[in-house]
Amino acid sequence: MADTQEIEIRLARREDLDVIVQLLARDSLLNEADRAGAGPDQLAAFEAMAAHPDNELVVATLGDEVIGTLQLTFIPGLSFGGAWRAQVEGVRVREDLRGRSIGTHLMEWVILRVRARGCRVVQLTSNRARVDARRFYERLGFEATHIGMKLYL
Repeated sequence: MADTQEIEIRLARREDLDVIVQLLARDSLLNEADRAGAGPDQLAAFEAMAAHPDNELVVATLGDEVIGTLQLTFIPGLSFGGAWRAQVEGVRVREDLRGRSIGTHLMEWVILRVRARGCRVVQLTSNRARVDARRFYERLGFEATHIGMKLYL
């Protein structure tokens, strides 16, 4: 069992990108092929996120290995008296390390981070097929208050 004391949560660096892309591809419901690494569009997306103060690509590491990731975006809004909210996307933990509180550690870090940024709401979506993921988020206090919809272009 990974001791969460040994896990470091930090912003992703360029050298983490290939592993992040592999984590996302291996766990995709879109049947993406495993990739050897990041493509040029993913590199451009990473650079755009890294340059934007309201976007953070986050990794969990154990030793020198990236073992989890998520994207955190801060969004201004008019609701709640002009309060900011945070959107969490692409949460992944390496499959052989699931069930070891790594996801909990990542999400607790997120909640502290968004509170520090003054957000009133942290939101995420989870695919209907991911029953275990939805139970995980509910254990952390998230509520299924809305119906999410997407239009793939």
